[in-house]
Amino acid sequence: QVQLVESGGGLVQAGRSLRLSCAASGIAFSINTMAWYRQAPGKQREWVAGISPGGVKNYADSVKGRFTISRDNAKNRVYLQMISLKPEDTAVYYCNAHRIGFDSWGQGTQVTVSS
Repeated sequence: QVQLVESGGGLVQAGRSLRLSCAASGIAFSINTMAWYRQAPGKQREWVAGISPGGVKNYADSVKGRFTISRDNAKNRVYLQMISLKPEDTAVYYCNAHRIGFDSWGQGTQVTVSS
């Protein structure tokens, strides 16, 4: 059974940091591209960052320089380190695993940034 479980969300003040974690099970973790998406109230889900099986990282322009994605294939985990958080970063953050013919999502973790 495939499971992606996010953790680490919470309520923080603007300018502070949070680290999200996603624990994967039931998948061949190391061969999947892992990504973080987010969905703010009333908005569509948007891609935030991704990391390839080989460790190549990409970021949305809105988070570049503030967010860092990383993965630990030994622990089947992907992380999103977020610094200098802004109120507009408030959203539910989702973990995603995908490769050709496979796509799986976690349930999400809420991040709320107060001004």
